[in-house]
Amino acid sequence: MRLERDGTALVIDPGAFSDLDAALDGSPAVLVTHEHVDHLAADRVATAVREGVDVWGPQPALDALAAAGAPAERLHAVRAGDTVTVGAFEVDVLGEWHAVIHPDVPRIANVAYLVDGVLHPGDAFVDPEGRTVSLLLAPLGAPWLKLAEVVDWVRAVQPARVAVIHDAPLSEVGRGLARTLLGRLGGAGEPLDLANGEMTYV
Repeated sequence: MRLERDGTALVIDPGAFSDLDAALDGSPAVLVTHEHVDHLAADRVATAVREGVDVWGPQPALDALAAAGAPAERLHAVRAGDTVTVGAFEVDVLGEWHAVIHPDVPRIANVAYLVDGVLHPGDAFVDPEGRTVSLLLAPLGAPWLKLAEVVDWVRAVQPARVAVIHDAPLSEVGRGLARTLLGRLGGAGEPLDLANGEMTYV
């Protein structure tokens, strides 16, 4: 997800399934929710950091970037409860654990970011703790979720709008079914379904 405002950009979770060159182009800052490869393409992002990009994220994600050669002075650790200024953006950090995939799989740190009313949860159903959410980025397909939980989370957050993310594991038929059900049951209208590079206004 790439947010733009006042001539500057902020990228959230540039992972291996993203169009990384387009997402990172000209952006001075990146937020990372956690270190899984679909949220953090460590080698490519480390290259961007060496070229001057700053990254905020939980410490294990920053450790992955450091191991890939990112200079430590551009890596900034955050955790739940932090508020940071990143360029033109004020960012509330929420979280801070990845959703359970299976009891046998250890949980990892996962923070969410609320940026100008846009909530990116990473891999968790994060509570915005009473904050207003104008656009909720709702995951559709992952080993850790079922659609009923997504619907209930959207209902609890009560965003003005929803945009779907985290849908790469689904077929086109599965994506269509999930979007239809989320729109019908979530209570936030028809979900936005943005293609790579497509923009909307918040």
